[in-house]
Order: sequence, then structure tokens, then C-alpha cells
Amino acid sequence: MKKHLIVLLLVFSQLSYSQQIIQPFDYSIQKNFKGKNGAVVSAHPLASQAGLSILKKGGNAVDAAIATQLALAVVYPGAGNIGGGGFMVAHLSNGKNVTIDFREMAPGKASRDMYLNAKGESQLTLSQNGHLASGVPGTIAGIFSSLKYARLPFKILIQPAIDLAEKGFVITVPEARGLNHYKNDFLKYSSKTSAFVKNTQWQKGDTLIQTELANTLKRIRDNGAKGFYEGATAKMIVEEMQKGNGIISYNDLKNYKAKERKPVVFKYKDYTIVTMPLPSSGGVLLPMMMKMIANQPMQDYGFHSVKAVHLMTEVDRLAYADRAKFLGDVDFYKVPVKTLTSDAYIAERMKLYDPEKAGVSTKIGPGEIPHESDETTHLSVYDKDGNAVAITTTLNGGYGSRTVVAGAGFLLNNEMDDFSAKPGVPNMYGAVGGEANAIAPHKRMLSSMTPTIVLKNDKPYLVVGTPGGTTITTSVFQSLVNVLEFNLSLDDAVNKPKFHHQWLPDELVVEENFPEDVLEQLSAMGYTIKKVGGIGRTEAIKIDKGMIEAVGDHRGDDSAAGY
Repeated sequence: MKKHLIVLLLVFSQLSYSQQIIQPFDYSIQKNFKGKNGAVVSAHPLASQAGLSILKKGGNAVDAAIATQLALAVVYPGAGNIGGGGFMVAHLSNGKNVTIDFREMAPGKASRDMYLNAKGESQLTLSQNGHLASGVPGTIAGIFSSLKYARLPFKILIQPAIDLAEKGFVITVPEARGLNHYKNDFLKYSSKTSAFVKNTQWQKGDTLIQTELANTLKRIRDNGAKGFYEGATAKMIVEEMQKGNGIISYNDLKNYKAKERKPVVFKYKDYTIVTMPLPSSGGVLLPMMMKMIANQPMQDYGFHSVKAVHLMTEVDRLAYADRAKFLGDVDFYKVPVKTLTSDAYIAERMKLYDPEKAGVSTKIGPGEIPHESDETTHLSVYDKDGNAVAITTTLNGGYGSRTVVAGAGFLLNNEMDDFSAKPGVPNMYGAVGGEANAIAPHKRMLSSMTPTIVLKNDKPYLVVGTPGGTTITTSVFQSLVNVLEFNLSLDDAVNKPKFHHQWLPDELVVEENFPEDVLEQLSAMGYTIKKVGGIGRTEAIKIDKGMIEAVGDHRGDDSAAGY
């Protein structure tokens, strides 16, 4: 009896303490944190606070990542989710590297040509909006797969999310803007009006209460993964599917499994880089790109120099050409990973690099391989014991399919658009693909998500990741190069203007504040320049000489927290 009383008092004190840290009606965004005990950085300050509350209770980085992820599902509905999926990369204090694949999966009734009409023309509206766009969600399965590396009871980890959903929180200007912008879509693609819709316009400071989502989270708290993939919640998902021509079934949900995969680990000079394997395209592209520049005088070129931007752009072009042809779910398609990341293949590809002028994508296709025997969100966590976690999750487009599950209160993804609906036809991010990424039942669609950890002397040095569709891998690539080669501060590495090239379309995409003199010289070299408002929202942590530094991207409400 005495033992039970002590446990109850401990839980009560922990819950009270988390409520002191998490201030849902009076919070601020903190872009930078420096400290010695632990840090969390995510797309929303309340989610970062939730993770911090867990660290302060004695939870490790995995505990804090779970709490942060669940809180994001409440406070950041545009991308935070329980109706989507993602990847986790972790380096544990015992030296073990862990990668968990909880990417969404095509339903059992999915078919190769399901988004083509009778004339064979692609109908991408169906793969991007509404019920038919959704793959089987993996987020909750991923969380429970990671739980064995955590310390605290799951009921403690999920409670901040339940409180935020049930009692509400005040929304920011970008959140109000997003809810207002997609109001008609929420009404069009959902069978029931949700908490995201109200008669008047959302304003900064309005309170968003999500009672149905709170009840869904309670079912997960009380019944574990079965509280989502079986029982009442599963029934609601299937009934929502039936109302809107969707194809996710009870069996699809019940049989979904997250997978622990072998991490991609490679050397870059004095550093060891740990990242996610396929179906993350970053698990192939990042080692390719880093190896392509390894023998180049990057430090001599300098940050944002014409030579450096030109080289990195051409590296992007070469890697993304191979992405289009060769990459897909390795459980369904034999991807020549060993060859693509080999020194010999990379040296051969770099022969196509001309240091004096821009390449032409129509002339630079995928390499020859011999036979071989937007909307997304990221969080980074580091704890005082040396555990590091990088998790990138997604609904794909902003607010996913815009379909809210009636009675359950959460948005479903539109990840089916990440398959190749038809060879050569670009998806919403302009990415093209072929046979390797064709639709098949129970197959996982190719992803750009690239959660990454850099080790220095076998200890975590950088924890980094970002949303941004196909710009994810190039943004992670640039963030690493900015620190490892150009010696930029972590703040500058995250926030300085970024650029992107993905082979097709053949254009160099840059942020609007990119240096004009550099763009003029790149245009003279033959580049077609396209300016955009922002590329990604990088969340990064740096651990150096006993000091932990965390930076939240200035491009959104991203916020760092620590102690």
C-alpha cells in the first residue's frame, strides 16, 4: 500500500510540474537555447515545453521525443500528427544507433494505376486531397516501437498532449492563417465539422480545444497501440473511409507494423554521420552528396560563394537524377544502394561536373548501374546522459488530405501522393519517379525525410532535420556543410538563406533573401533561378565542449527549450 502511495504521489508531482512548465495560454517562442543538461527543439513552443518537462522529470531523450511528438499532434495540426508517419534516428548513450521506420503504407486495396483515368492520365487531385489520398498511419506504431528505449511510463509521456487537447491552448498568427485558409477544404473533405472549423475567422490568441482528439489520445493511453489500430478509433477511421471513397480497412490498421531498420552510418572526414535508410531517400542521397564534395576545397570556396553554391547544386542535380530512377521501398524493389554510395560510382558521376557552367538536366540523367548480387515537421532532442534523438514526421501536404476523422478529431495524411502515380509525372513537390516507387499494396512510399545525427569522437555533435518535401535532404546537406566545412554558428547554419535543386524541374530554387550578386553570377553560368519565400524549417542541436546549443528555425513558430 505504501509503495502504491509513493508512486501516486510521484505521478501527481510530475503532472503538476509539467503543468508549471507548459503554459498553454501564455507562452513565447524561444529561438535559441544554451545549457548543459538537455534540450528540445521543435516546430511549436508548447511541444518543446512538453519535451522539456519530461527531461526535467528524469526522462531520457526518447521519452522527451515521444512527449514532444504527441504534443505536436495537438498544437501543430498542419504537420504534427497521429494520422501520418515518419522516421526516428537515435544515438543512445551506450553507443547503439537506432532507426525506426513508421512510414505510412499503401492500403491492401491500393493498385498501381489507382490515380489514372480511363485514358491513362494522372488524376493527382485524388492522391492529394480527400479520403483516397491517405496511406495507413504509422505514427502511433512508431511511438510504441521506440518506447523500449524510454524510461518513464507511457501514461506520463502522453498526458501533456491530452491536457493541451482537452483544455486547449492559444493559437499563433501562422496557425490562425492556416486554419482560415483551409476551412473550405476541411468542410469539403471531411464527413463532419471538426474543431478546426468555426463560423468566424480564427485570430491570434483564440483558444483551440480538441475534445475528440483528447478522447482518442486517452484511448491510446489506456489501451496502447491497440487504442488506435483497433477498437473505437479504428472503427471511426474505417467509417470515415467508407463515407468518402477511401480504402483503408480494419485489416490494414490491425496489421500495420513499424520496422526497426539498419541505420545508415558513414564517415565524412573526422565525423561519423548516422541517418535513416530507405524508404528515406536521404539514406542514399546524403552519403552520395557528402562524398561528392569530400575531396573538394569547400573551406577555400567559402559559404555562399559562387563556387560553393555551383558545386553543391550540381551535386544535388546528380543525386536527385538517381533518386528518380532507383529509389523506393527496399521491401518491394531491389535498390542498388551499395553501388550508388560507392566511391567508384560517385567518382564516375562527378565526371559530369563542370566547374565553369551549369549542368543541363535533360542531358544529365540517372547513372548506369550494373546488376547487383512541405508538410512535415522535425524535432531534435538531447539529454544529459548523451542520448540524441532526431524524428521527422509528416502528413505530406499542409494538413494532409484535409480529412478529419469524424469522432476521433485528427487529420489523415495524403502520403499516397509520394508514390509515382505514373512514370515521369511529378507529384506535389515536383518529384518524378518510376518503377521503383510505383504503387503496390502494403508498400511504403519513398520519402525525403532525413533525420540525422553527426558524431564527433563517437559522441553526438549535431542533431538535425527539417520539413520541406524534396528540399529536406538538400537542407540537411547544407546545414551539415555549413557547420562542418564553413564553420558557421548553429544559428547561421539554420537561418541563413538556403537553395535547392532536384534535377527536374531544371531550376535553382533560392530563398528571396539570397545574395543578389551570387545569383547574377549563377545566372550567367546558365542557371534558371526561382525565388521562394522559404525552404524548410530546420531544428538543430549542437553539443560541443560540454555545452548544448539548440536553435529553432526563424521561418516559423519553431522554438527551443532546455535547462
